[in-house]
Amino acid sequence: MAKQITPRSENYSQWYNDIVKKAGLADNSAVRGCMVIKPLGFGIWENMKAQLDTMFKETGHVNAYFPLFIPKSFLSKEAEHVEGFAKECAVITHHRLMNNPNGTGVVVDPSAKLEEELIVRPTSETIIWNTYKDWIQSYRDLPLLINQWANVVRWEMRTRPFLRTTEFLWQEGHTAHATSEEALEESKLIHELYARFAEDYMAMPVIKGAKTANERFAGAVETFTIEALMQDGKALQAGTSHFLGQNFAKAFDVTYADKNNKIEHVWASSWGVSTRLVGGLIMTHSDDEGLVIPPKLAPTQVVIIPIPKPSEEIMKVAEGITEKLLQLGIRVKIDRDDQKRPGFKFAQYEMEGVPIRLGIGKRDLEKNVVEIARRDTKEKKSIDIEGIEKYIKDLLDEIQQNLFSRAKKYRDDHISVAENMDQLTQLLEEKGGFVKALWDGTTETELAVKDKTKATIRCIDDENSLGTGIDVLSGKPASKTVLYAKSY
Repeated sequence: MAKQITPRSENYSQWYNDIVKKAGLADNSAVRGCMVIKPLGFGIWENMKAQLDTMFKETGHVNAYFPLFIPKSFLSKEAEHVEGFAKECAVITHHRLMNNPNGTGVVVDPSAKLEEELIVRPTSETIIWNTYKDWIQSYRDLPLLINQWANVVRWEMRTRPFLRTTEFLWQEGHTAHATSEEALEESKLIHELYARFAEDYMAMPVIKGAKTANERFAGAVETFTIEALMQDGKALQAGTSHFLGQNFAKAFDVTYADKNNKIEHVWASSWGVSTRLVGGLIMTHSDDEGLVIPPKLAPTQVVIIPIPKPSEEIMKVAEGITEKLLQLGIRVKIDRDDQKRPGFKFAQYEMEGVPIRLGIGKRDLEKNVVEIARRDTKEKKSIDIEGIEKYIKDLLDEIQQNLFSRAKKYRDDHISVAENMDQLTQLLEEKGGFVKALWDGTTETELAVKDKTKATIRCIDDENSLGTGIDVLSGKPASKTVLYAKSY
């Protein structure tokens, strides 16, 4: 099966597309720019969703659901917001079809034009803040901590499965607070939560920081991001959290009476991650043999393969091991197919990224052992059946840690420093990855560097590790350390 995958070194983009297709993660759909998420891809997303949902609820958030359709006038109420999304909006103009009077099929009924066009949700700030106007009256109603799991539509011309599609799945949190300090603290809390999820569950190391004014979410006062590095040296924005100030509260007149009965506008945050994380997982860990999934997110963590095919004796042992693993909360399955050869199955599960494979044959039973193969290093060894459940549990933890350590080493090896424009250009072209440099803080310089290098400022370094000096391009005094990278 691996021969069906284009090597990363040959064509990274095609390698990615091959894995998405051959591992059975997603498929093209009849709708241009949209994908069908297949069971394995959706299973990974479900595990991401379940863990994130738990983390949100542990921090006091609750789930709700808001309409898919947004009146066009809502997007006009916050100027930066509508400017940021206007070119990506799908617009509904009519509400009915009719039989084509000139032939077969159906056409839009011209008499069914909507009085006001509806926008298919590109993000939900406007519809949610219009609703919060009715929900918030007093300081007793705050903070309001709500998350939504939904789909959104952003019209894209160039699409790639999971990374950029016209329709995608995500979660979006929208919170309201009595003070700016509380709203800012909320956005920072979620920023940290996203980083912890990426590293602890995805085994994907990230760099945390704030976006520049030019790169902020449309309508935000501050945007915080987690940036990951893929195996081709490009950055991936993996999650963002926004401090919205009072922009949306003022646009939709969302006010509350404080303890002194003084009327104030509320303060807001919003934040989200999407199925783009599945793409990030693929590009962080996978290899030329197929998908590699961190055990904590793998839909199947262990697969047991009877060799050469299921028999009563082998199945009895396999089912005994399965029962013990299930008791430890390990996701395990037995391959009961008696038609395919073991070699085909080995290649299939390697392609699908199952972290651990157990092979059980008649000779193994005679020695009271099973063969264990781990996906991350491809090592194989024979292990006694007695106590194997403890060994597997520890091995899953070891694989999870190894994947993180491997990805972190790659990331750390691809963080460079540039003192001038020539160095910045050379590093971005020849080495890739993140390049730290001093920035004078102006959008003019930021865009000029982007024009020359095709790289953007991924985030501002909170620690300002390069101190003060001069900007790599403008030569002006600079006191902000930023990380440049080419990105998805």
